[in-house]
Amino acid sequence: MYYNISEQDIFLFHQGTNYHSHRLLGCHQIEWEGKTGLRFAVWAPKAKKIHIVGDFNNWKGELYSLKRITEEGLWVGFFTEIPIGVPYKYQIVATNDQILMKADPYAFQSELRPATASITTDLSKYEWMDSDWQETKIEFDVYTSPISIYEVHLGSWKIKVDGELYTYRELADELIPYVKSLGYTHIELLPLAEHPFDLSWGYQITGYYSVTSRYGARDDFKYFVDECHRHKIGVIMDWVPGHFCKDDFGLRTFDGGPLFEYADPRKAEKKSWGTLTFDFGKPEVQSFLISNALFWFEEFHIDGLRVDAVASMLFLNFDKGEEEEKIYNSYGGEENLEAYAFIRKLNEVVFSYEPNALMMAEDSSDLPLVTAPTYADGLGFNFKWNMGWMNDMLNYMKRDPIHRKWHHNLLTFSFMYTHTENFLLPFSHDEVVHGKKSLLDKMPGDQWQQFANLRLLYGYMITHPGKKLLFMGGELAQYAEWKDKEEVDWHLLDYPLHKAMQEYVKTLNHFYLENPELYELDHETEGFEWIDPHNVDQSIIAFRRRSKNQEGELIIVCNFTPNVYYDYKIGVPSPGIYQEVFNSDADEFGGSSQLNEADHFSFPKKWHALPQHIQIKVPPLAISIFKLKKNYIK
Repeated sequence: MYYNISEQDIFLFHQGTNYHSHRLLGCHQIEWEGKTGLRFAVWAPKAKKIHIVGDFNNWKGELYSLKRITEEGLWVGFFTEIPIGVPYKYQIVATNDQILMKADPYAFQSELRPATASITTDLSKYEWMDSDWQETKIEFDVYTSPISIYEVHLGSWKIKVDGELYTYRELADELIPYVKSLGYTHIELLPLAEHPFDLSWGYQITGYYSVTSRYGARDDFKYFVDECHRHKIGVIMDWVPGHFCKDDFGLRTFDGGPLFEYADPRKAEKKSWGTLTFDFGKPEVQSFLISNALFWFEEFHIDGLRVDAVASMLFLNFDKGEEEEKIYNSYGGEENLEAYAFIRKLNEVVFSYEPNALMMAEDSSDLPLVTAPTYADGLGFNFKWNMGWMNDMLNYMKRDPIHRKWHHNLLTFSFMYTHTENFLLPFSHDEVVHGKKSLLDKMPGDQWQQFANLRLLYGYMITHPGKKLLFMGGELAQYAEWKDKEEVDWHLLDYPLHKAMQEYVKTLNHFYLENPELYELDHETEGFEWIDPHNVDQSIIAFRRRSKNQEGELIIVCNFTPNVYYDYKIGVPSPGIYQEVFNSDADEFGGSSQLNEADHFSFPKKWHALPQHIQIKVPPLAISIFKLKKNYIK
């Protein structure tokens, strides 16, 4: 026993199966032999000496040495003189006598940038108030429930007049009621782990166990999550287990040589991102990363992880140019077999502790079985971002409507594979940065047509099988792409069309929540059926969405041209009276009010291979949704 560290915990850490290794490593306040002090533990197998340095010893650590306690390189020390709440680093003497000043990989708190030290702390005794939410989660079926996500970068959702960032507590008061009013079920936050460079948006991390200090302290973020849960909003964190940044004080060459990263630079380097890939085959790295995933669930009560850049982990030659040297696994393939094994292990462990967690893969590849269980040779995620649908739809929507008929396959191709995975349909921050233009600015035509196209796109997303995600600002129809150092263009709400778009997104989200046909059978073939996917010349599609046990059904018609069509025949499954229950062309949304206000009696003549049909008005660049009224004709 070393300062309350069990040999079993040490053994499991070095085996890659200590899934709470943050209780072993890092800085912890403990009682030892009748004294209260701080225990420090760090993994650094190539180090010759390790000292703790900080203001308390003028950053000279000779009297604050750690002791190596395992051959695999675990170092431990216990000190009664170091107080809670002060900066510290590990002063590591490498084998070549180089002195390295490193932040603690397991630090629970870090200094505010540009300072880079860790801060002595211990996990707080925050009193959570979300027991009702946690009980509800036990019964929550992620597959048959509505999931509509508002993706947020906390540093640019709103910024104060003086340029200061809102704190977690201030954001709890402002952001959460806004998201709730818009009808979203979840908030997804861009990476929250500590990172040195604002413009990385959190994707290049130095403190995996430190919630970023930009917006306040750890308990302030817990309050934010608590408030989300009080408003019945789930919290998803963007999580980056694939790679880390190269800053000298971080994980790179932590003990003087490759440790957290691959020793082979061809496997380690992510040249286009300027980062290093984790060595997924090292047991200690597995303990570090899997513990980190569970840490965010257990310590901060988050409800899910969006796992970033899965394809970059799985493929050895990801993003390599033709001129670069390719590498291959032992079977001659380009798959990173260690990453495959790690991801399966990660998902198995997370679901064993958090059975109702959301584990979402941001995977740009066409790899199959991403959301299949590991026992069926899948990766074990429960959702995958449908990047193919997103790319096809934006490619389709940017085209002038007169040319869309030549690209009709982009509109319908997703239904060839939509039930092969549990998909989420994303319009994320990645689609509105780096010169890609905002979603509104991608739309063709004059101003009215741009707004109509965007309303149609959002409507098609909501009615297409799969869960939903929209990046902040999309609900306002921003003309400018995301500006990560400026706030969302809230001034646009002074303009009628933008205000109407916000109202449209709100109404659309609430319509989604109120109609189980749009979510209960997202991932079952019984939940969707084409009525007409073939009207290429008019660029009109029609389909059915059903709820469980065929209890409800919606008839959906989308017109991707600015033409209005009268007495347009749509096949329906049952005789009766059909009513239009949603129309994106409504005046309050900024549309032209080409509505179907009267009831539609079905005609007993087969159409679209269905026994009945109705004749409707098809509005321009719009989505219309119909439902059989309760007093239908038998």
